[in-house]
This record gives sequence, structure tokens and C-alpha cells, in this order.
Amino acid sequence: MTTPDQGNAGAAAPAAGHGHSQEGLLKLSVGAIGVVFGDIGTSPLYAFRETFAGHHPLDLDTPHIMGAISLMFWSMMLVVTLKYVSIIMKADNKGEGGSLALLALISRSVPSQRWSAGIVLLGVFATALFYGDSMITPAVSVLSAVEGLAVVNPAFGNLVVPLAVAILIFLFFIQRSGTSRVASLFGPIMMIYFISIATLGIMSILKHPDILWAINPLYALDFFLLTPLQAFLALGAVVLAVTGAEALYADMGHFGRKPIRLSWLWFVLPALMLNYMGQGSLLIREGASALQSPFYNLAPDAFRLPLVGIATLAAIIASQAVITGAFSVTQQAIQLGFMPRLRIAHTSASTAGQIYIPLMNWGLMIMVILLVLTFQTSSNLTAAYGIAVTGAMFIDNVLLTVVLFKLWKWPTWISVPLLAVFYLVDGAYLVANLTKIPDGGWFPLFIGLIVFTMLTTWAKGRKLMMDRLREAAMPIPVFIASASNSAVRVSGTAVFMTSTPDGVPHALLHNLKHNKVLHERVVLLTVKIADVPMVVSTARYEIEDLGRGFFRVILNYGFMEEADVPAALTQVSGCGQNFKMMETSFFLARQTLLPSARPGMRIWREKLFAWMLRNAESAMEFFRLPTNRVIELGSQVEI
Repeated sequence: MTTPDQGNAGAAAPAAGHGHSQEGLLKLSVGAIGVVFGDIGTSPLYAFRETFAGHHPLDLDTPHIMGAISLMFWSMMLVVTLKYVSIIMKADNKGEGGSLALLALISRSVPSQRWSAGIVLLGVFATALFYGDSMITPAVSVLSAVEGLAVVNPAFGNLVVPLAVAILIFLFFIQRSGTSRVASLFGPIMMIYFISIATLGIMSILKHPDILWAINPLYALDFFLLTPLQAFLALGAVVLAVTGAEALYADMGHFGRKPIRLSWLWFVLPALMLNYMGQGSLLIREGASALQSPFYNLAPDAFRLPLVGIATLAAIIASQAVITGAFSVTQQAIQLGFMPRLRIAHTSASTAGQIYIPLMNWGLMIMVILLVLTFQTSSNLTAAYGIAVTGAMFIDNVLLTVVLFKLWKWPTWISVPLLAVFYLVDGAYLVANLTKIPDGGWFPLFIGLIVFTMLTTWAKGRKLMMDRLREAAMPIPVFIASASNSAVRVSGTAVFMTSTPDGVPHALLHNLKHNKVLHERVVLLTVKIADVPMVVSTARYEIEDLGRGFFRVILNYGFMEEADVPAALTQVSGCGQNFKMMETSFFLARQTLLPSARPGMRIWREKLFAWMLRNAESAMEFFRLPTNRVIELGSQVEI
């Protein structure tokens, strides 16, 4: 029943400021450390090891070690610091970030052009890739953390997979009760983690201070000159150091641009680089004996077991952030019309963003556990990791191109060189990761393709269905004139939910046909989802008096908001008496699809759309309608 309102910027006022002005910058920065940087923060567990011991191993000599660290440092500076933190985070949609938010911003701000459909498909595909990434991140993070037990004592090696599975099952089971109680601990725990890995890095650097020279980009250049093919293939592992960079943009709405920038530049980035340099110093000194896990071998024997505990907590927090992100992206996709309605539960009375989607939760849990049981080690999983991330990053470049030239209108002499660097770097990472497709890289692409097919099928099928309903709709003035004179009027209010703000709803026609009565007040209600995150209360509703007791009401919501129809109607004035739920009946239409003589989609996509329509959450629950005041009437539609 929701409709994306891509042209209704006027009805949607700017989003609220998320409370950033009331909260201290320091508190928000600590919160950002706990939520935003979990993914990129746990990369030291496996990124440096995989660069030398992964599917394309490198020689353990000083030039390769210095070159790999230099590549990691400049990747963080170009991809994370320059591209995401400095530029893309400026392209917020009323404070919100992420591929769908950026896509909605472009759709609203740039007039419809020939290439706009392609931009929409790219944005949707970036969202689809996110789901593949959200399955791999918990698996690889938790596995790599728990694998530290085998470093502490090889006898613990058989416990790694069962323990990782147990932790992941526990993590998904607690989602239903919400994480607001423990979320306040995320920031302090991640601060302890970053301080620990930075300290271990410094201790190792002091034993070989020359490793600090690795920030010189000439070492990265020498790496490519020394062994060009090996250096190129190594990019597939080096990019693991920047996985999670897109989370900085996606989570911007929760913390704001400034706290994330502050946390990254002054705390997270230094901690990560100190640890990577420490691992490099360790490998230069000890060689292959430390390669099993350079991260854990940095620690003295007495601190390794506590480090396993700290790293496991960090991995759990990183996984929690990805799961929460999957819930948030799913909610946005539903509101923007790319997904059918799903049951969404709010787990916090005070925080609107704390939601729980059962279907998404259990689906993710099954896939994550299957990944752990199939791949067994984090080293095997890293082959599947990276393609989804680099694919999404490359698509972000395309969206950024539109933003720079069409929205911000930057001068060509600035935009072109900047974009050339981003396309070159992200393109190289993407191509290098494509070499990992036979070793597991096919998995996120496979998941992404399935999700992309479902998202586009739902959007296309829904548009076709709305077009068919609109074609058959009777003009409202004609209906009112004829029905008002012939039907019996009864007391009370009837609200007819309709997806289109024109024509007569099918439920109204069916009700009149079978019951031959009209209520004294008839409200034709449409819920519109604007392409902004939130709508201020003064722009929540629009009313049109159609005469003879008929009213058209449009409720406007942002794509980050929950559509609570009864709560909104209690605030509506200007169409007679105030709404009283016990005197109001809600009429809903449930469509049944029939084969069409002029099909708008291939038959398999029609069947997929019909299956999704049958399994969508009912409008009654989705719009929080009172269960004892709802009447559902069926209709048949050809698409």
C-alpha cells in the first residue's frame, strides 16, 4: 500500500537533526567507534595475514612487506579518508547516508533523464551486494577472532568452528529483544580493542622502527615494479583492510558527519596503521614462524588469551553493526517500494532506529552458519570476502559522478582528476578480487544477483499492478454523484486504503456492490513514502474535501519512518469530527494476480512477484491498524 513518492519533495520537510546538537561531540564520537568502525576495525585479524599467506602468497621479504603496508596506508587515505569521509559523506539525504539514501537524493534532485533508469539499477545492485557482504562479515569476523585459540594452544583448534557457530547463534537469537541495553558498552569495548591493538603495534614497531617509512608511497610503487603480477593479485587481499569503509557513510544518520570524521582521523586510523606496521615489523623479524597469525603473535604469551576475548567481543560488535545495517537497509527498501512489506518490530521505545525484522534475522543466521560450516576457516572465507565490497565501492563512484556534475556542479578540472583516481583505485581492487571467484568469490555475487532479481521484480510488478488498477479506476466525481443518490448512508467512518491518490479504490466499489451502503464519512487514504528520511509533523498529512462526506487524505512519511496510520489519523483535522478508532472501519483490498493476455514481465518473474505478494506482511499489521476494525476485500488483477 505504500508508494515511493519520487516527486513529492514539497510534502516532505527536512529531516529532524537526529538529536546531534543536544549530544556532546565526544559522546557521539565514542558511540561511532562502537558501531561504525567494527567491520574495518576487525580487519587486522586477517587482512595482513591473507596478503602473504592467502590464495596468492607473497615472498616474506622486506620489499614486499613494506610495499603491502604502503598499499594499505594509501588505500585508507584515498578510499576511506578522501573518498568517503571527506567527499561522499557530504552527499547526505537530510542527514542519512547509504546507497539507497544517495539514490533517493539523486532521484529527487536530478530531473528525469535517459540515464536515470540505469543509475537506479546500479543503486539497487549496490544494495543487493550489501546483503552478500552482511552474510560474510559476521562469519569471517567471528571465525578469525576465535581462531586465536589455536594460536594460544594448538589443541584448541578443534573447538574453533563449534565455538564460532555457538557465538553466532547466540548473536542472532538476542536480536529479538533488541540491543539497546548493551549498545552503550559497544563504544568502550571497541576503544579498549583499538587501544590494545595500537599498543601491541607500537611494542613491535620499537623493535624495528624502519617499518614507519612504509607510509612513503614509493614503497607501494617499488612493490609493483618488483613483481607487477604479484602486486596486482595482492590487491585482492590488501582491500580487506578497507572493508567497512562504506559503513561510515551508511551509519552517518545515527551519529553525524563530524563525530565519524573525528573518530576516524584521530583514533581509528592511527590505531589500525600502528597495528599493521607492528605486524609488518614482526614478519620482518620472525618470518614464516609468525605467519599463522601475525595479529595474535604480536601479543606476549600471557596476553594472548585475553586478546582472544577482546577480539571476539570486537567481532561480535562488528557483526551486530552489520546485522543492524541489514535491518535498516531492508526497511528503506520496503518504504521505497523495492521490497514487499515484512514484519518490523521496534525493540526500543526511545530509539526509532532500533528495529528487528524476523525474516531477515533468521535468513541471515542460516546463511552465516552455512558459510562457517562450509568454509571452516577465515582464510577460506576471505576468498569470498571483498568482491561485494569492491563492487559496491565502484558503484558508489558512479553515483558520486552524478552528484559532482549534476548536483554540486563542481568544476571539471577538479572533478575529472578526482574521479579518475577513485575509478582507477576501486577498479583495480574490483578486478583483482574477480580472480577469487572460483575460490568462493562467486558466493556474494550469487546472493547479490538473487536479491537484485527480487528487488527489481517487486518494483516492476508493483508498478504494473498499479497501472492496471489505475486503468480500471472510475473517476471519483462520477462515483460520488451516482453513489450518493443511490446508496444508503450509515453512521460512522469508513477508511479505504488505496495505493493511488486518484480514482475509486476497488475495496470501495466491492463494498458498495455487496453491501449497498456508504458510511456518513468516507475517507480515501493513501500513504506516501517520500525520498527523504523523515517528514516533519506539520507536513504529515494533506486533505482534500471531495464533497458529500467524501475526503481524500494523504499521509506522508520518510523512508526511515514507520507508518502508524491510527496514530497519524488522531492528529488529522479538517475533515469533520476527530477520528475515533472504535467508530472507524478500515477497508483493505487484497489483490490476486491472473495471467494476462499482454504480460508486462516474463512468466517466471510474474510467478515470483505473485509469490512475493502472497507472502507480504498484511497491510493491517504493517500500518498498525486495529485488528477488530479491519475488513479485507479481494480483487483480481492482470499484469
